[in-house]
Amino acid sequence: MDNSRTQDTFSQLSQEKILKIMNMVKNKEVSIEEALHLTQKEAYAEKDSQDLLTGSQFNFIIYKYKHYRWQKRILQIDFNTRTIFNIEKGIIKKQFPFSQVKACEDTERRRFSIVFHGRQDYELEAVSLDDKRKITYLLSRVIQSNSCKRPAESSFYRPAECDVIHEGLLDLQQNACTCTEWVKYLVQLREGELALYCTGLGRKNNTADPVTTTINLTGGNVSVSKENGCSTFSIQTKEHNYLFRIPFTVQNNRMEDVSKLQNEWVTLIERNCQLRKGALLPQEGSQGCTFSEADYEDLTVPLNEQKEEVLHFGVTSATASLNKSSSPQTKPAEGESAPASPPLPLPRSKAEVPPAPPALPQLCSLSPLTKRTKAFHWDVVPCDKIQKSVWASCDPCKKRIDVSRLCDQFQLQEIAVFSGNEPSVNQHIMLDRKVAHNFNIFLKSFRIKPSELKEKLYIIHEENGGLTDEQITALRRYMPTPKDAERYQSFKGSSSELHVVDQFMLEMCKIPHLGVRLDLLLTMRELPVSMRDLEPICVFQLINQKIHASKQLLSSQKFVAVLEYILAIGNHLNEKAGKEKAKGFRLSSLTKLPLLRGKEKTFTLLHALVEQIFLHEPDLAKFSEELTELEAVPDASMKGLSAEVDVLKKELEDVIQCRRLIKPKTIKVTSQESQFYKDLKDLIQKYEGDLSQLSKRCDEMKKLYSNVLVKFGEPQDLDSQELFGWVSSFISAFRKACAEVMP
Repeated sequence: MDNSRTQDTFSQLSQEKILKIMNMVKNKEVSIEEALHLTQKEAYAEKDSQDLLTGSQFNFIIYKYKHYRWQKRILQIDFNTRTIFNIEKGIIKKQFPFSQVKACEDTERRRFSIVFHGRQDYELEAVSLDDKRKITYLLSRVIQSNSCKRPAESSFYRPAECDVIHEGLLDLQQNACTCTEWVKYLVQLREGELALYCTGLGRKNNTADPVTTTINLTGGNVSVSKENGCSTFSIQTKEHNYLFRIPFTVQNNRMEDVSKLQNEWVTLIERNCQLRKGALLPQEGSQGCTFSEADYEDLTVPLNEQKEEVLHFGVTSATASLNKSSSPQTKPAEGESAPASPPLPLPRSKAEVPPAPPALPQLCSLSPLTKRTKAFHWDVVPCDKIQKSVWASCDPCKKRIDVSRLCDQFQLQEIAVFSGNEPSVNQHIMLDRKVAHNFNIFLKSFRIKPSELKEKLYIIHEENGGLTDEQITALRRYMPTPKDAERYQSFKGSSSELHVVDQFMLEMCKIPHLGVRLDLLLTMRELPVSMRDLEPICVFQLINQKIHASKQLLSSQKFVAVLEYILAIGNHLNEKAGKEKAKGFRLSSLTKLPLLRGKEKTFTLLHALVEQIFLHEPDLAKFSEELTELEAVPDASMKGLSAEVDVLKKELEDVIQCRRLIKPKTIKVTSQESQFYKDLKDLIQKYEGDLSQLSKRCDEMKKLYSNVLVKFGEPQDLDSQELFGWVSSFISAFRKACAEVMP
């Protein structure tokens, strides 16, 4: 490590941490070289936490294992909506509330798993160790926020730095190819996690990444136990068994001291695990409750005249809880199931009816002879959003409706309810056995000699003789670790004596900046594909379509008139059902119109709307002609597209950084290398221009959509995929109802 870099690293650390590392050197706990690497790791960790504390939404390229192959996705961790999104080509495939996240399991190399409550784990692979470190850091903050007792605090909504409870140097047992060895780590116990900083890595490979291992203590299945002897203890997780040893140092040179430290570590870790187990149960009510036809049928309980007040109170309580539920979740992609919502308990029998309160305030005074109707359980627009929205100027009283027809169809009926009851065995291999087995399987189809690998990395395009995308991805997956590099660089024999697995690993260790070169090649291959996937959809179709869709919603007068009819009909039904009138409703309520059935089971509130419009203003039935862009809106969303553009920018920045890193400044390059750097520069300039235009169009799209949200009183964090989907579904259902009412 050069002097300037060392000074820069030290300047990033606090005086307390510098003093701590210097004392370790003084007490001969670590060498000077180990202290320098430990300083670098501490600086990386501190920089990560500070960078991540400044944002609230984070996008990462990840690979998800599905259908026997790794698929490229975007993992978005959003602390504003407290949701994790799985995005593919601008489409939100799945979304998981923070409350569903149980733990994060750290696995080999770039891989990690997200463990959820009540659903299958997510096995993922980050594009770099740096990204993996950031993702696991953010997920640890998510898990900590789930166990927070006071959710109103601001720290609950964004990642926060966690204090170190206990720290010290420990030896961790690791299995090498020929023997078992102990590697020294600086171990820090924080709330919910154990962070391991290896002090031995990089002794012979100064360019090694500062790898940090995190043991998550929040899964509920973590245990700690003492092993044989007074100096060792183990931590068992779902995936791994970690064996630690208290090292003998100048400070701890007696068995009594070592035994005391062992007890201290075991007690603190055990206490932390026990405290976390009770705090990680899935939070009820975290999911938005969506409605189905059965929900409305359940609310239509039979009214016995002698028990009407009591039953009415029970139904009102249930419907009030329904109205407080959040908006429906995004429609899941085909083939993927949405998280199940907990069933809503409703009063179904006499035994379940809660006692009436002593003084129940009536929302609307109803005469005993008044015919009561079914209520329309819509999502009401909050009062603070009414003033700037279209609802401020809406006057449902101007809309004439046939009251007798509505009452006839949606009057509560007296009905009876029945309660329902491999490598060669003989040849020694230096590489880890499991990795060697998988790498050997790959090499059987890899028709390239080890000596040819380096020159293949100077060819950008596959058609010019370069590596295929699958080959680059596989080589990245089996790239030698710093420990592998140390082992192979110490080999002094002839490479021809080695197994083919070791020959390739030895050759890969000799290539400078191998990881950077492979990342660069893969990015340059994927970038055109990503741009091609997004360009025709996003620029020419999707962005323009969403811009036009937003403009049509902002200008359509007929659609607003239809909403006024719905408001008038809904308020009339709810008034007769003893509920308050609303000044406006959210557009999610449009999907509930076909769910409220009348006296005839084939007649819904949507049919009633069509009847009223044809009876009083038949011209409004053609309102969809003003919303042509909403009829076939693609699944891609504003949130997904913004994440895609953000990731593309990062990819291009990484390419530029890689080019600066690998391009020699003084050494004379070959003609092949010179052509490689020229082609790279041309591609960078091309995609910089394309991304600039893409960003401008996205900004315009988001601005127009924000105006749409204000107009209809919707929350600013509502994604376009939901809102446009509601309107599109309503248009389709309205046309179908028109054909049934007026054949």
